[in-house]
Formats: sequence, C-alpha cells, structure tokens
Amino acid sequence: MNAVSCLLITTSNNGLGDSLNRTGVWMESLVAPYFVLRDAGEYITLASPNGGPIPLDPNSRSAWGTTEHTKRFKRDAQAMYRFANTFPLKEIRAEHFDLALVAGGYGAMWDFPDNEELKHLLEDFMQQGKPVGLVGYAVVALISLTKSNGEPLMKGRGVTGFTNSEEDRAGLAERPPFLLESKLISLGALFTSAADFTSYVVVDENIITGQNPASSCETATRLLERVRIRRTNRQISGKPAINLFGGGFIIN
Repeated sequence: MNAVSCLLITTSNNGLGDSLNRTGVWMESLVAPYFVLRDAGEYITLASPNGGPIPLDPNSRSAWGTTEHTKRFKRDAQAMYRFANTFPLKEIRAEHFDLALVAGGYGAMWDFPDNEELKHLLEDFMQQGKPVGLVGYAVVALISLTKSNGEPLMKGRGVTGFTNSEEDRAGLAERPPFLLESKLISLGALFTSAADFTSYVVVDENIITGQNPASSCETATRLLERVRIRRTNRQISGKPAINLFGGGFIIN
C-alpha cells in the first residue's frame, strides 16, 4: 500500500494578544503527531498561514513541557530543518493529501479563526471525505466552517478541545479573545471532555479532535486508522468515499 500523504498545519502567530509575552505552537502537539506519522512510514508536509519558521511556545520547551517526543525532536536535525521551512497555506491543495492534522498551541487562537485560506482548505478536505484532526487550541479552526445551509459545521457534532477548566488551571482564561469550549458550545457543538490534561479524543465521522497536547498521539493514530479504513472501503467497493461534509522554528 502506498504511503499516506499527511499535511501538518500549525499557527504562524507568536504574539499573545497585545501583551509582550510570546506564544506559538505547543511543542508536544506538533512533534508527537509528526513522529507517529513518520514512524509509520508516511509522507509528511508541514504548512502554516505564513510559511517559513514555526513559532514554538517557550513554555512548551521548559522542563515541565518536556516529553520523550520533544527530547527526540531536539536530537533530530532533519525535523528541525523541516520545521523551519513550512509551506504557506496558499500553496497547499487538499487533493494532494490523504489527511490533515492541525497542531495545537495558544497562537492559533489569534490567526486561525478568521483565516480564509485555512477555512477553505479544511472545507476542501471534508468535501473530499478526507479526515481532519485537530488538537487542543487548533480546534478553533472549526468555528468559521459552515454547512451548505449556512449553519455552523459543528452544530450537533461531537467535539472536544482545550477546556475552560484547563484554561483556568493554566492561568490563561483572561487572555484569549474567547474561551474555546464556550465558543464551541455556543455554536451548538456537542462538547465533551475528560479530566484536565489527560488524553481524550472525539471521533465524529471525518472530524477527529483531541482535548489537549496529551491527546496528540491518539489523534494522529485515529487519523491514520480512518485513512486506512477509507482506502480499504474504496478497494472493496471501487467507488469514491462518501462525502461526510454535511451540507522555521522560532526561539522566543
């Protein structure tokens, strides 16, 4: 079977609102899926709204943010080079990939919600029946997506993401433009979660969401499972997959 073509998307934003503090991608939410997919022999392309280097949240490189995946990343010159040279979203087309995974990080709360290129790209993935995974704050990319009747895409659909409780415990609840959990619920999403900072993943057809960075590996694993099931079904039926849409590296 041919390798799965995987698109990993990250924020380009390293600013925390109008403060002088720095943010970006949470390291574990990016490098854990990267290694899950690479170790499975899949082909990976990295992209971000602006292209170029990925801003990493400085807190995710601290001692308490360190994991086996982040340690491995720091030893992997190839990974570091690729993270410094992402493609801009304007050059990416959904038809070239089998899946998309959008990595979490606080920076996404500012440059994902109103990003038209990201919106259209994710809509194209879903219209083509391809699975999309989003981790933590990256779930914010779903709020601007709509169904064919104009309703929010997430209305009536299962989802998780970084919770209000996790915001409070991280000391971030007063900083973002809105609280992700509250926003999703206001759009009619069926939001569920597990204990703070533990792995929890929700699969709703071709949308797979992980609650937080601890959910990164499971989200990537579930995405690969969906692609393989989709390929198997197409081989058996000989028909296209069903449309499930429903109507770099900056050290701060």
